[in-house]
Amino acid sequence: MICLKKVTIQDIADALGVSRNTVSKAINNSAGLADATRERILQKAVEMGYKQFSYVQALTGIVQPGAEQTRSVRGYMGEISLFTTMLFNHSHFASPVLDRIQSEAAQLGYTLNIHRVSPENLKNGSLPLTFDPRRSKAILCFELFDWSYCEMLCGLGLPILFVDGPVKASGRSLPADQLYMDNMTEIAALTQELLRRGKTRIGFLGDYLHCQSFFERYISFRCNMMMSGIPVEERFILPCNMLPQIQQALEKLEELPQVFLCANDFVAMDAIQALRKLGKSVPEDVLICGFDDSPESRLIEPPLTTVHIHTQIMAFTAVQLLMSRMEEPSLDYRIVHTQTDLIYRASTGDGDPEGGGK
Repeated sequence: MICLKKVTIQDIADALGVSRNTVSKAINNSAGLADATRERILQKAVEMGYKQFSYVQALTGIVQPGAEQTRSVRGYMGEISLFTTMLFNHSHFASPVLDRIQSEAAQLGYTLNIHRVSPENLKNGSLPLTFDPRRSKAILCFELFDWSYCEMLCGLGLPILFVDGPVKASGRSLPADQLYMDNMTEIAALTQELLRRGKTRIGFLGDYLHCQSFFERYISFRCNMMMSGIPVEERFILPCNMLPQIQQALEKLEELPQVFLCANDFVAMDAIQALRKLGKSVPEDVLICGFDDSPESRLIEPPLTTVHIHTQIMAFTAVQLLMSRMEEPSLDYRIVHTQTDLIYRASTGDGDPEGGGK
């Protein structure tokens, strides 16, 4: 039997004479890489048959030999139904993930149709009028955090994947596949670094019961404080997500912590705005960190220390989880976390004033 060697990132790096990290950045669509370099790497990846990430073909426009034939033979396979409570803009991490999922699904013969879950649907436990379960092969849930509604969807008998989901503080988990970014590792690393710098008065800003990802970020912060023997000051735990509530919560504090870890970038940016109204500066009076690495995180003043989500890896993983569930419904449920990377910028006194990280 002939075994073909799987092409690795290192193989691509060796072929081009670049570092493994540079190839990884190109494939993961990470920041800090010239477009020409990224395109050259992706072209080489397709040329060498690097098949771990089929979205490379969609990015480059290069069709691997036999790809068109495979799609035409496969034909139309059906609808994947996207359930969500919100409309995404390009700043939300889900937007590039969904773009890639749609591209991946199309190559496999599936359409991705969006069905918005209204407040009335949530209240009544009803399905969107646009959804027909007879046409749907699987359900993909984004920004759907109502536990009862999610349980109802799990009972429809369709393959289902939650990208993030309702908080599991009660110890229960949904009977479904679940996909998350790694919410804990980089928050742990940041907390440890802040403690090393002598920043022991650290607060958390954001409703940690809003969703499982917020909860995991909060738990990572608390666990690392506890393991370091540093008590968490409860007055600096502010469970609010919107600017008016953040403003009110900050006004009630007699003093500020040295650092606020925020549930995501938008909470962090609202915090910076609220602090300015109080005559406080970042990072001079308080350090701020977000999560998501949204485009705005690089444009705000000061640029925001944050955690980068590899959206293309999330998209690829989502499609693979859905396809394998459709092919083998009896599989045990999977809970998958994809890699994230901490990016230091000026909001914690790091990086450069133009938004570069280190």
